[in-house]
Amino acid sequence: MSLIPKRGTVYVVDDDEAVRDSLQWLLEGKDYRVRCFESAEAFLSRYDPREVACLIADIRMGGMSGMDLQDRLIERHSPLPIVFITGHGDVPMAVASMKKGALDFIQKPFKEEQLVQLVERMLETAREVFAEHQQAATREALLSKLTTRESQVLERIVAGRLNKQIADDLGISIKTVEAHRANIMEKLGANTVADLLKIALAPTAKA
Repeated sequence: MSLIPKRGTVYVVDDDEAVRDSLQWLLEGKDYRVRCFESAEAFLSRYDPREVACLIADIRMGGMSGMDLQDRLIERHSPLPIVFITGHGDVPMAVASMKKGALDFIQKPFKEEQLVQLVERMLETAREVFAEHQQAATREALLSKLTTRESQVLERIVAGRLNKQIADDLGISIKTVEAHRANIMEKLGANTVADLLKIALAPTAKA
């Protein structure tokens, strides 16, 4: 009986079919979902940033290199954790890739246990980033329910201004400010001002 695949996808991008096959065999044997691509271009055309996933890519490939692929993902604001496969002479390139955000690099021939540990660490990172992104998207959906005036009131509540000051700022009555506050609390599902601040000050989702 096969086990349910662990949550998340491992993308493998390498122009060497033998490397792709061996990685797929190794990782599927550890119950990971694996998708292989023979080039960076093929991967980019199929990559879905909404997936919990990680990437293992050869640093040197025909066509677009692993470093070029990393640059494209950075341009797209992709949170995808990356580990590069490197040959003997590629360590300086690998170090440069880590300075740009790659999680690690692994030298050929790699040890099975080392690779599996890296994949698990990458997927853990991917799950955390995905959860943060989901929370940010939920927050933005809640804030989008507010009217322009309610958004103006919320901005001033966050700035620590009192109802009377908000009323003066916006040229409305204190009762109107109180009504807006009640609407804001209801729309955002906040029970206290502290709840309100947590929602209003949370990080926004990246495009």
